[in-house]
Amino acid sequence: MIVRRVLSLATAALLGAALAAGPLTTPAGARTTPCAAPATAGRQLRGVWIASVTNLDWPSAPGLPAARQQAEYVRLLDNAVARHLNAVFVQVRPTADAFWPSPYEPWSQYLTGTQGRDPGYDPLAFLVREAHARGLEFHAWMNPYRVAMKADPGLLSPGHPARRHPDWVHPYAGKLYYDPGIPDVRHFAERAMLDAVRRYDIDGVHFDDYFYPYPSGTADFPDDATYARYGSGFADKASWRRHNIDLLVREMDRRIHALKPWVKFGISPFGIWRNKSSDPRGSDTNGLESYTAISADTRGWVRKRWIDYLAPQIYWYIGFTVADYAKLVPWWARQVDGTGVQLYIGQADYREGAAGQAAPWQDPAELSRHLTFDRAYPQVAGDIHFSAKDMNADRLGAVSRMVADHYARPALGPLMPRLGGHAPHRPRPAIEGSAITWRPARGAARYAVYRFDGPATGCAPDEAHRIAVTGGTSFTDGAAEPGRAYVYVVTALDRLWHESEGTPTRLR
Repeated sequence: MIVRRVLSLATAALLGAALAAGPLTTPAGARTTPCAAPATAGRQLRGVWIASVTNLDWPSAPGLPAARQQAEYVRLLDNAVARHLNAVFVQVRPTADAFWPSPYEPWSQYLTGTQGRDPGYDPLAFLVREAHARGLEFHAWMNPYRVAMKADPGLLSPGHPARRHPDWVHPYAGKLYYDPGIPDVRHFAERAMLDAVRRYDIDGVHFDDYFYPYPSGTADFPDDATYARYGSGFADKASWRRHNIDLLVREMDRRIHALKPWVKFGISPFGIWRNKSSDPRGSDTNGLESYTAISADTRGWVRKRWIDYLAPQIYWYIGFTVADYAKLVPWWARQVDGTGVQLYIGQADYREGAAGQAAPWQDPAELSRHLTFDRAYPQVAGDIHFSAKDMNADRLGAVSRMVADHYARPALGPLMPRLGGHAPHRPRPAIEGSAITWRPARGAARYAVYRFDGPATGCAPDEAHRIAVTGGTSFTDGAAEPGRAYVYVVTALDRLWHESEGTPTRLR
């Protein structure tokens, strides 16, 4: 992991001399040395997937009252904050439907139990607002082409676009899919997804690994007629299919950033691009290839810089013969190196301690070993954990061990220079009773709070002293010992995690 110092404050002498005056100021250009080398990276994406399809994570069941849906989500966020995560990836378009009042698609059945039924509030507005209140990034997770988990289009709501355009869809492997090879389908899906970008203060748009459907037995996805109509000029159907997905990715990248340059666009693909036996550029693996199986040229998207981050689902243990975690992480690290595309690793928390999983997943240390292994690769900028329910289950105590080993302190998100941004104005904290408060700083999306033993420490804010990241303008240190003197520093962060200088203040 990459450790970056992002600000400095006054020298020890200046800090000690000014304490009696209450809030402290920082001379321009002053520099100090952090107290000690941090145990974990100061900048690191720490995310969790919150899946809504089939009510996997949230809501826990369809048709719950709005107040219960909201309470469940708040608990998921509070658990994320308690584990020092800094991003949530929430599935808001699971099956060509919407978790917001979309002019393009019906309300999701996973909210009310009936597709098209209004849940009585705007879930996406609530989801974003509550995440930001806790200092968390919010990534809107969307599935471009999956229409339904059952193949019968008659089960869709009466006005569903797939019913108005039956030529757009195909049943396959018990589900219903839009045909990615039809240009009108691609354009429609893009408009439907970009509606959320335009109308909501999201931090990212996120795709997982569903493009063309995964193969089922010997049956091929039934798009022969589409290929005959649109596939001229391509050597074969496989090349044409990859071209169709390339168009989606390239166009979404351009259109998202044209609307809001700061919104991140990322994809979490299947963990294998190609095996070395198929392509010398591939990984030393022997598993399913996303390049051929689902027409996803994930390596190509990185090399062409069509995405801001990649989060391959490396859901295998260290030493697995078919797809070894210890071989795939270095391979992906080499692919992103020098591209400006950030690499996060999709972690299989769902496997730890689960029935039927291989012996390494019955070891509570396996997940923590993954993050320890990643430290040797500075290209790895963080992790996303699948999924919220499994993190909270914490089977074998594996998640708790991973958190204790690697997430002991809150982390700032990694900088992404390609999207711009700059440090906000410095906040001016004050003490009100037992709380530290500050006015909103211009350009700030969240704030970081650091604690030092007073009165004079000589330490600049660093990850070893960071105790909170919040979207609010006050903080109460519940871990402070009564009667003990502390110095606190509050810094402001823009939506892309650029950090301001800070102003120390003391609390006794």
